[in-house]
Amino acid sequence: MRTRTKRKKNIYIVSTIFVIAILAAVYAYFVGYFNNHFYFSTIINGVDASGKTVDEVNRDIEKISSSYTLNIKGRDGISDTISSQDINLKYNHSNEIKNLNTSQNPFNIFKGIFLKKQYTVALNTSYDDSLLKQRIDNLIFFHSDKIIDPVNASIKLNNNNFEVVPEVMGNKVNKDKLTKAIITSISNNSTSLNLDQANSYENPKYTSKSKEVTDAKNTIDKYMQSSITYDLRGHKEVIDSSVIGEFIAIDEELNVSLNEGKIKAYIDKLAYNYNTIGISRNFITSTGQDKRIHGGNYGWAINRSEERKAIVQAIKEGKTLNRKPVYAQTTPFLDANEIGNSYVEIDITNQQMWVYKNGNMIATGHVVTGNENTKTITPEGIYRVTYKQKDTVLKGENYAAPVTFWVPFNGGIGIHDASWRKEFGGQIYKNGGSHGCVNSPYELAQAVYENVQAGTPVVCYK
Repeated sequence: MRTRTKRKKNIYIVSTIFVIAILAAVYAYFVGYFNNHFYFSTIINGVDASGKTVDEVNRDIEKISSSYTLNIKGRDGISDTISSQDINLKYNHSNEIKNLNTSQNPFNIFKGIFLKKQYTVALNTSYDDSLLKQRIDNLIFFHSDKIIDPVNASIKLNNNNFEVVPEVMGNKVNKDKLTKAIITSISNNSTSLNLDQANSYENPKYTSKSKEVTDAKNTIDKYMQSSITYDLRGHKEVIDSSVIGEFIAIDEELNVSLNEGKIKAYIDKLAYNYNTIGISRNFITSTGQDKRIHGGNYGWAINRSEERKAIVQAIKEGKTLNRKPVYAQTTPFLDANEIGNSYVEIDITNQQMWVYKNGNMIATGHVVTGNENTKTITPEGIYRVTYKQKDTVLKGENYAAPVTFWVPFNGGIGIHDASWRKEFGGQIYKNGGSHGCVNSPYELAQAVYENVQAGTPVVCYK
């Protein structure tokens, strides 16, 4: 019994030693094998190097290089190729493959046998630079009939509504970027090159998802929600999206602004339609004549610069409001034709002046107006008293005339007493008239001074 047990034990020991010896022999074999060969399942630059020596891998790479073709894929289904023959491509043996083999740990046979390994190294290839440049220049991507330029996303006005117009990606290739990508592909023995993945295109700077586009659209939407309703002496004018859309300007960098030139043009149109300075008015004279008088500085006038600022501010704040314009000048009357019942009337032909207050004639008398012979005539039109002043000296190029009452209504032209004159009226004005002012007897000038104020109409006609 003991003999049988001992025999079994010896067999077990011998078997174990035998297995260990076999494993050791196998291990030693693979250690030696991987010292000169690449691990199994090794791929180098797309070449299967499994179990091959450095020389074998070099020969395979050299063989592949001789039939090498780089397939270049672009947008819109456009593609082209570069072959080894196109550029006289050659593979020159180098230490890169040998160094990769040397870096293996031959004792790690588990990794060598069972794990997949993939490497990309810079190969020592050579080619004709001039041929490569020529081939790149002739690639289909640079044919003018194939090129579609990139276009930025933009924001356009369409039927009173601003819309984002999507970008056009196009297919315009950046030659410098493509050249670098091709050289890298050839060096790595890569057989395919995707131009999008290689970032070789000239893409739009702004797409519909760009922050600049979104911010610009938000700003525009805020502006477009504004609404300004004008009360122009009983008339309504509305600045809404249909008008504001024409004011909005967007530059190439998607900066949004308000075109103040167009806003000015809009205000100029308002002024043209609603300003009443100098317009023709019907006037019944003191002698019963029905006159049509135009010219002068009397009437309503919008303050254009201030109103432009107000419009810009309201739109930028996205406001909805009702407003009256800022006026540079007004009258007490909403009716454009109305001058009221308090005014000064000057009949140049008959050299007579009347003063009315609240419908009552306060004074009348003969005057001397501007000299017709020297062309310093008193101009026709409906004016407004600028201010009034007592005891002043009127100065001109060749004169200085002290007066007691001074009531200007048209720049340097006004009504004043003329103590140096003994006679008024008649035909004096034709050759002996004033420099443009209305020379009046003292009492008449005093009546004017005492019954008018700044803004009182002065009606001059022939």
